[in-house]
Amino acid sequence: MSPRLLATGVATVLLLTAASQAHAQDAVKVAPENFKVLLENDRVRVLDFHSKAGTKIPMHSHPAYISYSISGAGKTKFTSQDGKTKEQPARSGQATWHEPETHAS
Repeated sequence: MSPRLLATGVATVLLLTAASQAHAQDAVKVAPENFKVLLENDRVRVLDFHSKAGTKIPMHSHPAYISYSISGAGKTKFTSQDGKTKEQPARSGQATWHEPETHAS
């Protein structure tokens, strides 16, 4: 098992914990203006994520992760590969578990 951490700056911190897996698209590659690698090794990956309301992030993948909202509040609309959508609220200090997924937001 290779733990991973995806830290999202203004909105959410995401802790990624999952075995290495093939990703459809790496979030850093599809949205480098929103995701920045802070630390990466064979055991952990820490990403800083920033976005403004209304920002669209193309389809990308994550292993299982925990999101932790650092600042800000609101909702994010996620669209899965099959076109289904879900909204997820976030508020400062909130932690949420996510299974591995591919989505646009």
